[in-house]
Amino acid sequence: MSVPYAEVIGDPIAQSKSPVIHGFWLEKLGLEGRYDRAHVKAEGLADYLAARRADPDWRGCNVTMPHKQAVIPLLDRLDALAERIGAVNTIVPEDGALVGYNTDAPGFLEPLREELAKTHYFRMARVLGTGGAARAIIAALADEHIVLVLAGRNVDKARALLDELDPQGEHHVAPLDHFADATDFAFDDREGCFDLVVNASSLGMTGQPPLAFDMTHAPPGSVFYDIVTSPLETEFLKAARAAGFRTVDGLSMLIGQADYAFRRFFGATPPRGEADAELRARILA
Repeated sequence: MSVPYAEVIGDPIAQSKSPVIHGFWLEKLGLEGRYDRAHVKAEGLADYLAARRADPDWRGCNVTMPHKQAVIPLLDRLDALAERIGAVNTIVPEDGALVGYNTDAPGFLEPLREELAKTHYFRMARVLGTGGAARAIIAALADEHIVLVLAGRNVDKARALLDELDPQGEHHVAPLDHFADATDFAFDDREGCFDLVVNASSLGMTGQPPLAFDMTHAPPGSVFYDIVTSPLETEFLKAARAAGFRTVDGLSMLIGQADYAFRRFFGATPPRGEADAELRARILA
């Protein structure tokens, strides 16, 4: 008997936690369906999509590195946000067409929603990294009227990214190593302000160099957010927590983006709230 299914594609793919997340939700809801992982290399991308397009049980796929931009020419259309970001992480068949979405942007914002619902005099985010993941984060934060300081090894690339993704914004760039050394900058009163520090790079990930960030660059009351999921408790987050800052880990974004994708794949709302703790435990088991 055929069963509706979705999957995640990438190269490599064995490390993906998406099957655990979607599988947990399917199980909790008692839905018929499954969520797989498929190892798809760059040269096999077109063939993969052609085969899935013809499969009536296929409900779509998540797209992880390094295919988020390479899939775009192979799709029939993009939704407005994916088009603006220039990256797709979710593909859904709709009336015979393959449609690309980006759920990374709303997924990234999900753990910040309560804070962003408040009124602030001023909002600023220091975003560290200018790679593929940064694109969705920059677009998401700019849409929330947050002034960005984008730090990268190449400041020209950082400026080009800001100009492309939010040309009207009053944003700033800085070299990444600027944040490695201590500063004696005296921050003004942050009452009524929202400050965010985001690691949008792979620095600090298992097998990667650490992210050098001196805590004197963070205004009082800042929220620290690291999109790295392995390890979950990065040195960046450990140092922030030790200095008394609030932190958000990479699983928050991963679960958030999966929520938006799951609704499109299976037409159901995943169980959240109290179920999130159980899901986290299962992912980390």
